Amino acid sequence: MLTLENLLVLMLFATCAAWLWHNHGLREKALARVKAHCAQLDLELLDEAVAFKRLAFVRDAKGTRRLARIYNFEFTVTGEQRHPGTITQFGAHSAQIELAPYPFEIKKQPTAEIIELSQWRQDHKKRQP
Repeated sequence: MLTLENLLVLMLFATCAAWLWHNHGLREKALARVKAHCAQLDLELLDEAVAFKRLAFVRDAKGTRRLARIYNFEFTVTGEQRHPGTITQFGAHSAQIELAPYPFEIKKQPTAEIIELSQWRQDHKKRQP
């Protein structure tokens, strides 16, 4: 027979299981956001994982302190060095992603070459038979 004590233990167990399931879903959302951010910056997310660091009260964009989950992850640029990063989440919404300083190459823009019209005419006259 189900006693009040057994019912309380069962409800406590169900609450803990629901809380763990919910946290797993939030971690998966953080992982998806970090993957997208790393892909956008042409970085490689190492271990394809984020790790829960802590719960903390963090200021949001409006300046109010809210309870946030902070996750750690590691990324690389060259494949040789690991660099740390963190993502802060307020519930299911990502607040910010912070990356440690890392080396990157500045991609040079193709430079336009200015040619004077008189020079272009001389070059093309020489090529014609």
